[in-house]
Amino acid sequence: MQHLSRENLMSLEQYAAARPAFRAEVLAHKRDRQVAIGPHATLCFEDRLTMQYQVQEMLRIERVFEAEGIEDELSAYNPLIPDGSNWKATFMVEYEDIEERRAALTNLVGIETRAWVQVAGFERVYAIADEDLERATEDKTSAVHFLRFELTRAMAAAVNGGVAIAMGIEHEAYRYAVAAVPESTRRSLAADLI
Repeated sequence: MQHLSRENLMSLEQYAAARPAFRAEVLAHKRDRQVAIGPHATLCFEDRLTMQYQVQEMLRIERVFEAEGIEDELSAYNPLIPDGSNWKATFMVEYEDIEERRAALTNLVGIETRAWVQVAGFERVYAIADEDLERATEDKTSAVHFLRFELTRAMAAAVNGGVAIAMGIEHEAYRYAVAAVPESTRRSLAADLI
């Protein structure tokens, strides 16, 4: 997938006018790109559209309109756009209760590298986590991680051919799997692959 450039973005004024419709489009798009893994973990698969929305929102919130600031946002978010041979996801560990979350994040150290995807007929592919910066310590993990699942050409061809995709987490304190993602999710993820 092609990275975003300044030419792909709306000005703050244009975005203010387009935001309600654009936001609705992106939220509908994201529904097919989110996979709950058990009761407390979600993979939100990113692509060019989700990152364009993220950049536009950051520019709006921070009131950034100068070229240098825009380039900084693009540099931060372009790495989360799939490269054609991978899926990139925001991985969230979610507990509503603060104390429960604190305890869970201590027990789930390393969970980010135990998330996996599996194209039917192939071995599991485990996540490469947090390439931008370390988000965990030896005592606790973060509630948010950025993951990359690198696929072979054969896996990508199989996904584009319509085979099922399974996902899961294999951590000593958290073991859940989705035997096959919904067809709408499979189609959306197939669009990320060359």
